[in-house]
Amino acid sequence: MADQQRADARRNHERILAVAEREVAAHGAGASLEQIARVAGVGSATVRRHFPTRQALLEAVSSQRIEALCERARELTGTGDSRDALLTWLTDVVAYCVSARGLATALAYEADPTHGNSCAAAIEEAARPLLRRAIDDGAVSGEVTVAELVAVIVGIAMATEHHRDPAGAADRLFALTVAGISPLR
Repeated sequence: MADQQRADARRNHERILAVAEREVAAHGAGASLEQIARVAGVGSATVRRHFPTRQALLEAVSSQRIEALCERARELTGTGDSRDALLTWLTDVVAYCVSARGLATALAYEADPTHGNSCAAAIEEAARPLLRRAIDDGAVSGEVTVAELVAVIVGIAMATEHHRDPAGAADRLFALTVAGISPLR
């Protein structure tokens, strides 16, 4: 009997996650939990049992994309020019955040003492060596943190989400951020 309950719980979890991925892709981070429950064929209490917070659900939906970004940071660490490697990775993060609705929101949450923020923690851990190398090479200010860089990207993704061309607008804002507002001398 207990095995049957565990199997049912696993199936519910997988079904909820599959529906949540579609709903978040269609409606962003504000996707209705009640709608997810309805489409998954479970009660809203079941959704909350598997994902106690909206943040937990967004992190689960975003986990594969987060892992891909972490892997990309690891690939770029130690390759080529340190500034170019960091900017390549940050450009990838911007592109992911713009194309994957809900990802920016998953990265934006402050760590909650009970559940933490596994997305932000994974990104920070993976990108830290990439940033450290750029700082050590003098290509980036020593005061810059991964959390600050991600916060800028999250802001760009959220600010451009409803533009006619979100990717183009995000790319322009990111380029402006990197260049700064002062003219070249």
